Amino acid sequence: MNIIITNSNDQPIYFQIKTQIKEQILHGELIEKESLPSIRKLAKELQISVITIKKAYEELEREGFIETFPGKGSFVAAQNKELLKEKQLKVIEDQLAKVINDSKAFDIRLDELIEILTLLYEE
Repeated sequence: MNIIITNSNDQPIYFQIKTQIKEQILHGELIEKESLPSIRKLAKELQISVITIKKAYEELEREGFIETFPGKGSFVAAQNKELLKEKQLKVIEDQLAKVINDSKAFDIRLDELIEILTLLYEE
């Protein structure tokens, strides 16, 4: 599991951790039932407080991305395939919404945007 913490980001550290783990699950980099590092181990690796990791794991569990079993650790939760696909589509929609807003700000027409998207998709 690869997590990068940045101080130049406005987001709190626990949120950066939560977001990166969630993205790794959504992109299939972390798979169902895969073990996550213990709170202490990850805190030591990232050189941050265990409380920060605990908060990130608690939010991931509340959102249904991980499950924690006392004495055993935290694991990637089984995902409903249809729900997982919806979550993945939401990530793409959010990114496309930003692209559309930027395109409008730079006066890029829809047909130009479609052409760019088509070229990139077919690469």
